[in-house]
Amino acid sequence: MTELPKTFDPAAIETRWYAHWEEKGLFRPERPDAQPYTIVNPPPNVTGSLHIGHALDNTLQDIMIRYERLRGKDALWVVGTDHAGIATQMVVERQMNAKGEKRTDYSRDEFIAKVWEWKQESGGTITGQLRRLGCSMDWSREQFTMDPHFSKAVVKVFVELYHRKDADGNPAPLLYRDKRLVNWDPHFRSAISDLEVETKETQGGFWRFKYPLADGVRLADGADHIVVATTRPETMLADMAVAVHPDDPRYQSVIGKEILQPITGRRLRIVGDDYADPELGSGAVKITPGHDFNDFEVGKRAGIAAGQMLNMFDADAKVVQTADGLVPEAYLGLDRFEARKAVVEAMKPDFLVPHVTRNKEGEEVAADFEPRVIQTPFGDRSGVVIEPWLTDQWYVDAAKLAVAPMEAVRDGRIEIVPKTWEKTFFNWMENIQPWCVSRQLWWGHRIPAWFGEPLGLMHFPRSSDDPELYSRERPIFVAATEAEAIELAKAYYEEHIDFDDRSIAIEVADAGGHGRDGPNIRVNIFRDPDVLDTWFSSALWPFGTLGWPEGATEKPLPFRGGVGVGPSDQGSPMGQSPTPDPSPEGEGSNSFVSRHYPNDLLISGFDILFFWDARMAMQGMEFMGDVPWRKLYLHGLVRAADGQKMSKSKGNVVDPLGLIDKFGADALRFFMAAMESQGRDVKMDEKRVEGYRNFATKLWNAARFLQSNGVTASTSHEAPAAQLPVNQWIVGKVMDTVAAIDSALADLRFDAAANAIYHFVWDEFCDWYLELIKADLSSVRAEPVEASSLSSEESEALRQAQGERVEETRAVAGWAFDQILVMLHPFMPFITEELWHAMGERDADLIIAQWPLLVTPGDTNAQAEIDWLIRLVSAIRTARTELNVPPGAKLPMVVSDGSEETHRRLDRQSAALARLGRIESLTFGEAPTGGAAQIVVDEATFILPLEGVIDIAAEKARLAKALAAAQKERDALGGRLSNPSFVEKAKPEAVAKAREDHGEKSAEAERLQAALDRLG
Repeated sequence: MTELPKTFDPAAIETRWYAHWEEKGLFRPERPDAQPYTIVNPPPNVTGSLHIGHALDNTLQDIMIRYERLRGKDALWVVGTDHAGIATQMVVERQMNAKGEKRTDYSRDEFIAKVWEWKQESGGTITGQLRRLGCSMDWSREQFTMDPHFSKAVVKVFVELYHRKDADGNPAPLLYRDKRLVNWDPHFRSAISDLEVETKETQGGFWRFKYPLADGVRLADGADHIVVATTRPETMLADMAVAVHPDDPRYQSVIGKEILQPITGRRLRIVGDDYADPELGSGAVKITPGHDFNDFEVGKRAGIAAGQMLNMFDADAKVVQTADGLVPEAYLGLDRFEARKAVVEAMKPDFLVPHVTRNKEGEEVAADFEPRVIQTPFGDRSGVVIEPWLTDQWYVDAAKLAVAPMEAVRDGRIEIVPKTWEKTFFNWMENIQPWCVSRQLWWGHRIPAWFGEPLGLMHFPRSSDDPELYSRERPIFVAATEAEAIELAKAYYEEHIDFDDRSIAIEVADAGGHGRDGPNIRVNIFRDPDVLDTWFSSALWPFGTLGWPEGATEKPLPFRGGVGVGPSDQGSPMGQSPTPDPSPEGEGSNSFVSRHYPNDLLISGFDILFFWDARMAMQGMEFMGDVPWRKLYLHGLVRAADGQKMSKSKGNVVDPLGLIDKFGADALRFFMAAMESQGRDVKMDEKRVEGYRNFATKLWNAARFLQSNGVTASTSHEAPAAQLPVNQWIVGKVMDTVAAIDSALADLRFDAAANAIYHFVWDEFCDWYLELIKADLSSVRAEPVEASSLSSEESEALRQAQGERVEETRAVAGWAFDQILVMLHPFMPFITEELWHAMGERDADLIIAQWPLLVTPGDTNAQAEIDWLIRLVSAIRTARTELNVPPGAKLPMVVSDGSEETHRRLDRQSAALARLGRIESLTFGEAPTGGAAQIVVDEATFILPLEGVIDIAAEKARLAKALAAAQKERDALGGRLSNPSFVEKAKPEAVAKAREDHGEKSAEAERLQAALDRLG
């Protein structure tokens, strides 16, 4: 046994124990025959650092993995980081810019090498921070989404989705190339996902313009124009229609007719579409399908194919000529916001409809536009306004892949917790859109597709009138390797063109083309320069990290050959990635995958339900034929103390590492668990974190008390035999707590589990059990027996009996404290491991100890007796406090109407009652005359005479005055809360505060009334 310091210092133990666990491989001990239990960690960005959301998410995961490890399972927590395409490229480019360099100063391969260098030197900061939080991940299998084995899985999935066939062997691709609108970031010159778009309110305008009807057509009211409104006037350079509601009587006569766009002179068709709202503005909407997501759908319904939609911007969001050549030259090259000003100025003389309003004096004034607050999309990393842009991208047919996951949720193979999220899940999945998976970046998984020379550009003799031979569309060859792509290209050209016995050679170049090499034909193909969306690769996380598709061993997957000098794209399916250390035992073996797939549980924030969780379900069921995890737990956000969402702009972001420095990782972890209630967000409260630090200190002091009284580590996993009621009671309470935690964690009720162990440790073990056994542990009898009154034989028998009491109590106390350390370990791993070893010699570390055995408690009558004693002492203490009885005063107690069982209990527990309740004498009979406090416990009344101890009259007056004040405040608050005007109009936080205060004053009034009633 190691004597503990007086003061608990978290910093002194956390680093030491984490290094010990990791060095000894205890995060995943050898348990080949144990039941597997698997969790994969949502991979944080390699550029990231630990934020409060990570702290919540990873704490919950670690609780479950430590809990299942203690229960003897082969618990695997997969850890790794995401290569974070845009974020990482931005970080490296920013460093280059600081040196006066830019990405385009280097070749693609040179830039990729610099990213790998950055990753080796600076990437993965968050992995060290996860260690500080105490996350017991299997670091020996740490993954990275650009690891060679994982990249191979990514390429395989892309290629197979592209080449999918139906049951009859006909092509039925689930991945294809299409022209659609995307969220375009002009800064990065790349498509981005919805998750990377941050919508902000900005001050904008609502402009109204006249579009003249063509060919002398007029509306029913005689007007020769239609008024359209827009918040983005510049887009009118690519207008292709004007939409009106088909039932709007103002416009029914002109549906199908044409209207003129004033600047370009383009003739636009007037289409009837429900998208146009007759109640909004003029009821007419200009349609620019190439630059607005809603307009894109309207355009498709109007019969405009995506390939025909006009595009007026380049990748930098500058105006370019549209396909019909109608954009005036003066606008070409203008930035989109410069173009907005130019368009408004051009329309102002004849076609702008001014916005008329009144000034402070009540006079009518006109302005070019109506000021409005606009919901504007911004790139979350670039900070620039996102532009809907029509471009060719790669898409996954998400609607087809979504079918299997929805069935799995419906039939219970995937359980979503809380269940309330199922409705949201189905609503999104049933209305899912094609998933854009390509990004215009250099860092990431290079798309395994090569473009060839269009047949229509190859001027060779043709042996057929097949129109395909005249196509100018580039053929696409999707393959895992360059060599396979060359073979596909060769077969394609040989099939479609008769080369008159000339042979064909396929070469990979930076651009397409063809020519002659002597008598033979040479065709160049080039690889798609784009990379895949990081969500595409992370969707494979539940099985790609397990070694799929080739299987994997239990060995680590280290890098070899020097980071930063990855292989070239030549013949490489993964591109720009170091070479792995081969694991021969894993080749051709899927045992590791089959053992740990499906995963048991996924814990994630609800905000990535669709971006990651749903996509894992799609890819897992498509490629593994089974769900990726059996249970999906969605937690809420961690908000500021006032309920607001945390943001840097509000200055209310909380740094979890700062909290760990201040209070320790254990305190922060316990706070996260205790506050995590299903379906609710977590409100950050530093005072609560401090409170859990105090809880750890109380546990520390309990250990010191036990040590000072000869209590050491238990030598038994089973509860020691107990004869004393107090020891039987604590054994029963241990069993109750084990059952409560097991039940709570089975239902993922983290708050219930944390509160169960907290209540047991603080209230039942520390406050009551240690107090109740203090006399036995110190070998002091509560009722001294005069030695002269006993014979030597009686004295020896008494000493022996007392020794047996002490021995039993020390054994039970040591066992119960061990069970506390085991049960608390998933929540507070550091302090529990420290105390586990401090209490005595151990065969193993706590992290791999055994979870408590759940057995039927012993004598329930003994447990009931101690519960009764605790209720009686608590009532006595409450009465003494409320009635201002001096703390040192010992009081007589009279028991009235007590049953025989109560009399027997008083006889057995009189010593404890005297010590804990400060009772000097105990008699049975009627209540004495005069002022007294009366306490009712079960059938008996316990009277504490107070004459001469306190001033009864003064105490009654004090209590009556305090009661009147509490009732007055209670009733005033109740009046406010019953006023509908206050409840409906006041700020929500003000109403909540009033309800909280009303509850407190109501409880205070009840306590004071009870105290007054006791005095009679």
